[in-house]
Amino acid sequence: MNSSAVHRLRLVSAPEGISFILLLICSVLKRTTSFDAVPVMGMVHGILFILYVVFWIQAWQAQKWDAKRGVLLFVLSVLPFGGFFAERTLAQEERGELKPATA
Repeated sequence: MNSSAVHRLRLVSAPEGISFILLLICSVLKRTTSFDAVPVMGMVHGILFILYVVFWIQAWQAQKWDAKRGVLLFVLSVLPFGGFFAERTLAQEERGELKPATA
């Protein structure tokens, strides 16, 4: 099912996942070297995470997902590499390969 809300969520999920991993790397580098990019990466990740949550809410309402699917997509946003799994699942749903889970 092609939904612009799902498409927006899909487009922001991979960059949000990348920014989370980069933020973790920057945190380690801050404590082990003099390199400190945490403020910049923290801001980038924060903006992408907020966009993810806004698009997640819109997609949940537009697709009428059941609670299990909605919560799963949120949990994926707070796990390292979870954004990549969310993007793959949303791409399959968008192409019609995965039947959307509705209530």
